[in-house]
Amino acid sequence: MKRAVWCVAMCLLVGLSAWSQDTQKTDQPQQAERPTLGPRNGPAVEAGARTYATTDMRRLMRIRSLYIERIDNSLSDKLLEALGKWGRFKIVTNPKEADATLRGSCLDSRHTKHVHSEIYISDRSGASVWQDTIYRPFNPPSLDEAVTNTAQLVVGHLEETLRAGERK
Repeated sequence: MKRAVWCVAMCLLVGLSAWSQDTQKTDQPQQAERPTLGPRNGPAVEAGARTYATTDMRRLMRIRSLYIERIDNSLSDKLLEALGKWGRFKIVTNPKEADATLRGSCLDSRHTKHVHSEIYISDRSGASVWQDTIYRPFNPPSLDEAVTNTAQLVVGHLEETLRAGERK
């Protein structure tokens, strides 16, 4: 009987000791890990991770004229300026004259201080040809600077895609 009491007491002490170690670990502040979709391969988004995709490289390579629809936060104006400087596409003011249309959204969240932009290029039939998604912080920089940076990234991604298509 004494042996049984002694074994129960030892088990309780070991269990209590293990429990106190677990509570000490949880009492210490830990940095919460963000959920992921797997191991991180490549650079961070801010460093220029690939956020764009081509659905039809042949159609993209055939585009010569481009119509740019209005996009929030003046992103369309900044894209118009950046694409005009690049000179790869003839920018037209009438969608019927264009080989493709660039459209998208540029939403700013003042709460999270981020700009989320999605850009799509579709051909005359409306079929998707190319798309890009960019998530940029602002404040600092200002919202206008973040949108300008977004436009430059979109044009850079488009240039990179077209260079890759020319090599094939």
